[in-house]
Amino acid sequence: MADLASAARARLDPGVAAFFDGGAGDERTLRANAEAWQDMTLWPRVLKPLTGGHTRTTLAGCELAHPILVAPVAFQRLAHDQGEWASALAAAAQGAGYVLPTLSSVPMERVAEAVLPEPARGPLWFQLYWQADRGVIRALLQRAEAAGYEAIVLTVDAPVQGMRDAERRTGFRLPAGISAVHLSDGGRGTEAAHADAATFCAGVAASAPTWDDVLWLQAQTRLPVWLKGVLHPLDARQAQSLGVAGLIVSNHGGRTLDTAPATAQALARIAEAVGPALPLIVDGGIRRGTDVLKAVALGARAVMIGRPVVHALAVAGPVGVARLVRTLRDELEMAMALCGCRTLADATPALTSLKSP
Repeated sequence: MADLASAARARLDPGVAAFFDGGAGDERTLRANAEAWQDMTLWPRVLKPLTGGHTRTTLAGCELAHPILVAPVAFQRLAHDQGEWASALAAAAQGAGYVLPTLSSVPMERVAEAVLPEPARGPLWFQLYWQADRGVIRALLQRAEAAGYEAIVLTVDAPVQGMRDAERRTGFRLPAGISAVHLSDGGRGTEAAHADAATFCAGVAASAPTWDDVLWLQAQTRLPVWLKGVLHPLDARQAQSLGVAGLIVSNHGGRTLDTAPATAQALARIAEAVGPALPLIVDGGIRRGTDVLKAVALGARAVMIGRPVVHALAVAGPVGVARLVRTLRDELEMAMALCGCRTLADATPALTSLKSP
């Protein structure tokens, strides 16, 4: 994945590279995400029976070939002309789940038409950024349901945009011809906004979602609702009390609040707080199959991959994304075998520790 990142940076406009790869503030959380997984130690067991081993897992009542999903990343046509359509089709071909962003540069219907016929596909979900106009939210929910999406993923950790210096230095703006096709303003009022410091939060924080809005959202759709961006165990428990379908332990890839904890650190605490009944997914800094195994050992049912998918898309289009997912799955299978895990059920907290002895 490091090779893909380097190759992508060589191909992408500097502003686009800053948009995809940059983090908030001094990028401490951005770096900590990957470092936390790398710092964790695997404690392999030997002479375990491995016959019949596999990477399958169950998520949202469905059996998946492996625990890898593609995270919602905005404006993917910045990386490849076919954008989200290409990455979604590649994910489906490799049995990976796919989460389409609100700020997709390809219509949700076109993506669903490509993904849903794939027999071995993973789940197809729609990520929702809260909108000040509830009529817009209802319309997005209705479109997602009609198109065949199977869950709603509400992002809860970005009531305002983080200060991302790399984007400001490059003066990044969306180029002509690329926009968030689901929103009337093309997304320029959400992820791509660059207001001056005096007005940065004006009018935005006032419309940020609350726990009451989660209840309202659940009442507006027949689809299960996941919350993305939960880091604190107390928030996890409150979400569980509202009957959400699951949580995605995420710090927005280090793009919102700098010095927030790495997701590897938060995952274990949240898993302990909510127990095994509430499904957990984790994203942020996962770059190897060993990272996927560690995440499962800490209590995640699955992981989400974001930036590396965009890098693969920029370098080699849908074939690159498919190869990326397959590589991660192969690495996971090798790590499982080398740790004595016949299935993912064998990956327990005893398999890993946060610090080397």
